Amino acid sequence: MRALILTIYKLNLLTMKNLNLTHKPVMNYKALITKALTLMLATFLTLSCNFSKKKQENSSSEKEELIVTRQMGEFEKIESLRLIWPTYDNKKGEPVESVTLAIIDELVSDLRIVISCADDETLKTVKSKLSEKYPDLKNLSFCVIPSTEMWTRDIGPMFVETNDGKHAIADFNLNSWGYPRSPNYLDSNTIHESYDENAAKLLNIPVISTTMVSEGGNREVNGKGTLMVTETVAQGRNPKMTKAEMETEYKRLLGVKKVIWLKEGLVEDDHTFRGQKTLADGTKAYTVLPTNGHVDEFARFVGNSTIVIASIDPNELEDPIAKENYRRMEENFKILSESTDQDGNPFRVIRVPMPPQTILNTMSPGDGAYEIIKQFDYEDGSKFPDGETVTVLVPASYLNFIITNKVVIGQKYWREGMSEKIKTTDAGAKQILQEAFPNRKVVMLDVLPVNLGGGGIHCISMHQPELKK
Repeated sequence: MRALILTIYKLNLLTMKNLNLTHKPVMNYKALITKALTLMLATFLTLSCNFSKKKQENSSSEKEELIVTRQMGEFEKIESLRLIWPTYDNKKGEPVESVTLAIIDELVSDLRIVISCADDETLKTVKSKLSEKYPDLKNLSFCVIPSTEMWTRDIGPMFVETNDGKHAIADFNLNSWGYPRSPNYLDSNTIHESYDENAAKLLNIPVISTTMVSEGGNREVNGKGTLMVTETVAQGRNPKMTKAEMETEYKRLLGVKKVIWLKEGLVEDDHTFRGQKTLADGTKAYTVLPTNGHVDEFARFVGNSTIVIASIDPNELEDPIAKENYRRMEENFKILSESTDQDGNPFRVIRVPMPPQTILNTMSPGDGAYEIIKQFDYEDGSKFPDGETVTVLVPASYLNFIITNKVVIGQKYWREGMSEKIKTTDAGAKQILQEAFPNRKVVMLDVLPVNLGGGGIHCISMHQPELKK
């Protein structure tokens, strides 16, 4: 009975508000019930009289709802490229900053570069450093957005076009790339949410959000309505969602009409905590904080109807890493060969050879990535040899490239002392990219300092269209 009276009391408050009554209710239950019923009836009649009008207003409001129409393809014209200035290194002696500077060197003459800094002090340092080389700082823009991560592709703003002819930021959730939390591992979603909110505020554009987890590195669009994603990544990040439910969110936030589900990424991109990998000589190695299969490591759109995909030489299958990569990439190639775009047309699929052998490196105590991977509980039951130097797999890929208006920046791997085969494959990958982008200059950079953190140069950059606000 008490619950009923309280309910009626609340209804009394609500109906008085609806009828613009200003007197305060008195807790006389009998009178209260009578008055409440009377007011409820009056409210019902009032609402009924206005029902058609309200329905029409709601319908009008729905028509004005912000709807994403598309996300541009990265091969389309961009206004600028966004970078986050790095605040840490993955390995001593391999400064990530050197890669950031190399990217700026290649692009600054003909493209605006937006550099976000973690704080005012970093901004001051970066401006001072860059002004020595570029005195007038032409084509360089700076902003302060708190972030201790450098992975702009996942942390930074993802721009989409909306039905009002303007732009918005599509804001997916992050969950530390699927890694378990640890005392020294950052809360990526907090960083990402803050970054998107700050970027939207600085750019004066709206944010369209979802609770679904998804990173920019696992999404490739052709700009016409087709999206490619890696299934193991998407489902691993969203274990309680069906593929159909995820597709609904992809369509809502990116404006796509069709989703192509590729199966798995490269072995070098497997989650570190899954366990050690066996090499050709029987020894073991660790991956270094990769994403568990981001699509931008092995398959990319280079046009509305053209896709490049990583390929493994069948003569290299004595290497167990290459053998497993061969299996995975052949399955993905088959999927793409049988797929069609949003209009039912087949794709042109171009194979890009991977380096002829697994690229290895080492990590030691004190290295940034080492101090993180030593904390994991490994699914294969192995125990990390804390205090000892370990062998690591470099996520080597020719597909993790940056596309800009005049320049394409790819990754190369040969260093002094390596097999000449790797140098040959580097050159072959450059040639394939040049053929895919005949009107752009192709430059290949050594980006090992970034690779040793589990990603590539595409992962640390974000293309920005000319924003319509």
